[in-house]
Amino acid sequence: MKILLLTVLLCLTAYAGGTTPEGPPGSTGLPLRIGIFPRMAAERMVDHFRPLAEWLEDRLGRKVELESAPDLHAFWEQLAQGRYDLVHYNQYHYIKARALYGHRVILKNEELGRSVIRSVIVVPADSSIVKVDQLRGRKILFGGGREAMVAFIMAADLLQSHGLPPSDYLQATTLTPVEALRSLYYGQGDAASGGDALLRLDDMPWTDSGEPPRVIALSTPIAHLPWAVTARVSPAEEEQIRNALLALNESPKGRHVLRLARLSGLRAAHDSEYDAARRIVARVLEEHY
Repeated sequence: MKILLLTVLLCLTAYAGGTTPEGPPGSTGLPLRIGIFPRMAAERMVDHFRPLAEWLEDRLGRKVELESAPDLHAFWEQLAQGRYDLVHYNQYHYIKARALYGHRVILKNEELGRSVIRSVIVVPADSSIVKVDQLRGRKILFGGGREAMVAFIMAADLLQSHGLPPSDYLQATTLTPVEALRSLYYGQGDAASGGDALLRLDDMPWTDSGEPPRVIALSTPIAHLPWAVTARVSPAEEEQIRNALLALNESPKGRHVLRLARLSGLRAAHDSEYDAARRIVARVLEEHY
């Protein structure tokens, strides 16, 4: 009887080990899951980055799944649940995920030939406002809410540096930074914040006619939007992913994929490049990462 029981247990163990659809996190038998933060509407972000996911799938010989979220907070919740292996997010979410979950930055965006980004405060082209202190008591649109690094955290820091604390203006938020700029164009605020590159997108309401918002304040630059792997990705997989993405810069097909994602390149990145973001977050949110 004991021999029979032992044989049954061994067979069950072998069956479980050989047929389970789940492997260790990061195993190449599982899809590589990419999370793309909702800088624009989630469905647009997924559409823009789908060719990049297909490029990775081909280069890695592994199924790649791509998803985003309705807003930044929902994206963070998904990230915190461990849904992703590779994450493209803002600087705030990166430094927080680095501290809490051990994410490792591998790359950063290059947009319009630059691998840094600035926050801007803009007003309508025909506004009489020319200086930040004229926004006292006015309505400022912030896209993405409190978790938006460039459009809220850096913007609040920029306003404060010009002598305008949060108590001196009215805050209104939109779902994304792009929507804040669009809303400003259509007269729903006195000013708006965002990343400087957003003003040069080719599908904004002023592209075909009209004048773009006018910049009245510009922050110092910080390292551009990061890409990082989560702790469950092995060093060997990390290197494969990094090399596959850097290869996008090297061929006409790869550069076309980058253009579809609204990028001019992807560049190597190191954690220390995000120390400036850490200092800004500490000043504005009093969070230390």
